[in-house]
Amino acid sequence: MDNHLPFSSKTEDISFSPKITLQSKGKLFLLNEPWVLGILNLTPDSFYLGSRITSGSDQVLNLAEKMIIDGADILDIGGYSSRPSADFVSEEEELKRTIGAIEQLKKHFPNSLLSIDTFRSKVAHEAVIAGADMVNDISAGELDHGMIPAVGKLSVPYIAMHMRGNPKTMQKETAYENIILEIMNYFSKKMKDCRKSGIKDVIIDPGLGFAKTLDQNYWILRNLAYFKTIQAPILVGLSRKSMIYKKLGSQPENALNGTTALNMAALINGANILRVHDVKEAKETIKLYKELYP
Repeated sequence: MDNHLPFSSKTEDISFSPKITLQSKGKLFLLNEPWVLGILNLTPDSFYLGSRITSGSDQVLNLAEKMIIDGADILDIGGYSSRPSADFVSEEEELKRTIGAIEQLKKHFPNSLLSIDTFRSKVAHEAVIAGADMVNDISAGELDHGMIPAVGKLSVPYIAMHMRGNPKTMQKETAYENIILEIMNYFSKKMKDCRKSGIKDVIIDPGLGFAKTLDQNYWILRNLAYFKTIQAPILVGLSRKSMIYKKLGSQPENALNGTTALNMAALINGANILRVHDVKEAKETIKLYKELYP
């Protein structure tokens, strides 16, 4: 691990900015405190068994309703598992899994914000037409070069995540000279590409677990404040991941306590959005964080 960081970070760099806004389809949303993004996996093979739900079933509405009651600020709908070595899913199958569910969710919960978790521009476009308010792309346009231009025409925020390779190959792509600096350079380029394509609001996600070793994940989390210099909200997704359960000698089903502990660390170090399976616990973490850092 290269412990040489690109520059010094001052305490004020990690404070939560009260002035962050997001625009989606002409509506303005104030990100004046950390948000929680609840995960809705419409996949049969997500790494956490408890998150797998079937598209077209009452499971989607039931879990969404629970997350909304628990305080979710956004619901993230995905039809393609991005776990390491995940199986290929055709575009047609991904559309089948997600579009009907988004329409159903918008019909029953019209005031809730929805995000489409996809790296395909066609799926992103169809999802936004169906009612999605945001696009969450694990590849930041690397797996579909039409994605960033497509999102630029949709008038919605874009979550750009750092990853190398694809879900099948990413864990072979973990060699970095200076991981913090390389990810920052990656996002600096992506921000320029997004601005050029007309995307007004970009959220960055350092991609914990994606082309990173367990120790690299902790190094990124420990130094999350450096990404504040990019001047974009930061999303952290570590919920029940291997960086937790492997360190604890456990399984995803038993990783909620570890998730809560690391979500607090993420908030302290500058995270603006937490992507989680367990909304209630994440909202409680934010409530206590705000007591510590009013």
